[in-house]
Amino acid sequence: MKTEDARRLAEECLATSHPDRWRHVQGVAARAVEVSQSGAGDDPVVSAAWLHDVGYAPVARESGLHALDGARYLAGLGAAPVVVSLVAFHTGAEYEAEERGLARELAAVPRPEQGLLDALILSDLTVSPTGEPVAVNARLDEIVARYSADDPVHRAVLRSRAYLEACCDRAQIVLSA
Repeated sequence: MKTEDARRLAEECLATSHPDRWRHVQGVAARAVEVSQSGAGDDPVVSAAWLHDVGYAPVARESGLHALDGARYLAGLGAAPVVVSLVAFHTGAEYEAEERGLARELAAVPRPEQGLLDALILSDLTVSPTGEPVAVNARLDEIVARYSADDPVHRAVLRSRAYLEACCDRAQIVLSA
């Protein structure tokens, strides 16, 4: 699946059913273009940025863990394994999988190379829910505030915060080099 195909699929899945999330995805993809170091026309980080939230779409939603649902949906469409794995593990998904009792299901997806994942996580955590640039700490605070304390997302972000900050720090170092 080429990057342009990823963009079209994300738009089909999210633009009508989740317009705010679609704005977020557009911002994340634009940020991924800035963050990615590959220079390739069909960069897996940029494709994954377009597709990272397709698991929220009604056509993909199954388990309640959008990262896993998106990865399964994309695998079924024949997406590149690296894109599937980036979507599956983006932004601390393994912590949310544990909170939801889905760790074993997520572990069935091969984990992506950490540098690629760091770039995707930085892209996701520097864009607000409506597509505006935001600092990583502000974005993490916003996610925690958006969900009640008993929600798996709230608990997962609290548990994964140091990991997510470290991912973003590593990606920033690579970007600055």
